Amino acid sequence: MNESLHNDEKSQSDNKGAERPFWAGKMSTILVVEDDISIQNVISQCLERDGHEVLKAGDGETAIRLFERGVDLVIMDVMIPHPDGLELTRRIRATSPVPILIISARAEEADRVTGLELGADDYLTKPFATREMLARVKALLRRARLPSVESIAGAEIVIDLRARSVKLDGQRVELTAQEFDLIKALASVPGKSFTRDELLDAVWGEEYTGESRRVDNGISRLRHKLRRPGKPDPIRSIWGVGYRLEL
Repeated sequence: MNESLHNDEKSQSDNKGAERPFWAGKMSTILVVEDDISIQNVISQCLERDGHEVLKAGDGETAIRLFERGVDLVIMDVMIPHPDGLELTRRIRATSPVPILIISARAEEADRVTGLELGADDYLTKPFATREMLARVKALLRRARLPSVESIAGAEIVIDLRARSVKLDGQRVELTAQEFDLIKALASVPGKSFTRDELLDAVWGEEYTGESRRVDNGISRLRHKLRRPGKPDPIRSIWGVGYRLEL
């Protein structure tokens, strides 16, 4: 694996006796799907030192069998065999809201967008530092564990938080995992106008350091799916602030 990953992994080992952070108090079961055994071992050892139970698979079919045991998070490479990571993401997301972190050497924007639109919650490009991977794992597990009410309902929109589904005028709206997290964040405080930074923290995690343009792109896709002829857009742009959902 790359030098930054090895150096960072050594740093993790040197500090393995340090106190674990509060968010890691509950041990999680994480499925690592990676056909490069050396990378699979580095990721698995890093997660195990952080207190997680790790299940390992080198191909999609094995991953499906292990996933059925029950896991809290999936970390997978895109270029795995039978089926590949994108198809595996699609299959998992069709039946489960379990967080998915894709890791891939494919760094093009189109590849990242494809993975996210199929339902992945985050996308990490190789080579990467294990500290960054752990930070993203932390953010995904934290969001997945946040307590919530069962649903948020307005006159025309119903957001089922447990089923992770949205209905508009009684019709189900098909959303990606991040699109759902985005509308959930907007609906979490009725009437509140959210800044882009607040939405970045809520959906992509506090550790995300990328451009806030990602929020604008996500809002644009969400608006397209919520658009109805002759009716106002339920997501309003608030000049100088950000966005507000009007239920």
